[in-house]
Amino acid sequence: MAGQPAPLVTRQVGSTRGGGQRPEPAELRAAARCPVVDAGGRSVPFAALYGERKAIVVFVRNFLCYTCKEYVEDLAKVPKAFLQEANVRLIVIGQSSYHHIKTFCSLTGYTHEMYVDPQREIYKTLGMKRGEGNNVSVRSPHVKSNVLLGSIKSVWRAMTGPAFDFQGDPAQQGGTLILGPGNEVHFLHLDKNRLDHVPINTVLQLAGVKPVNFTNKPQIIDI
Repeated sequence: MAGQPAPLVTRQVGSTRGGGQRPEPAELRAAARCPVVDAGGRSVPFAALYGERKAIVVFVRNFLCYTCKEYVEDLAKVPKAFLQEANVRLIVIGQSSYHHIKTFCSLTGYTHEMYVDPQREIYKTLGMKRGEGNNVSVRSPHVKSNVLLGSIKSVWRAMTGPAFDFQGDPAQQGGTLILGPGNEVHFLHLDKNRLDHVPINTVLQLAGVKPVNFTNKPQIIDI
């Protein structure tokens, strides 16, 4: 099973702009200056997240999105010891107010780093798209709910929250990068739609981190 993600790596890295091509230096420089905000409201430049060491950075659609919730639930299973051994940071970035970070971490069990880009400046600068792509065959190996049930759960969470808040632009898509140290870009994938996630073990292996055993998730087994 350890070698199975390899074809996916080739597909993601070799795709065209808008799917996986590395950003131009000017794009990364512009994104590096954009602020991100942590759970306490503290703002730091995006570059500070990967300037000193390599970082896996996952941009999610919004914190109410059921596919994002289920993907982050699996990211939460990555042991901190694996990341420390590889000297790699694991960071999730959303596009809501920072006030939603602690609730989303509690909901998903995620204990690694999380920030928000409330104005979507980095999303826009790096070319992350808005709207759903036409490739309906794309399926995330980490999403368990179907579209109907997942959408109902998302709306229910919005309605039962302190305010009817979709916690970000619901049309915004996300992406995954491996950056650093410095301006190194090792990998970039821009999601085509809400299910177009890179398998977590693919990203971990590309970053030099040990893969995680997801055998209790039969959806990720690809025969």
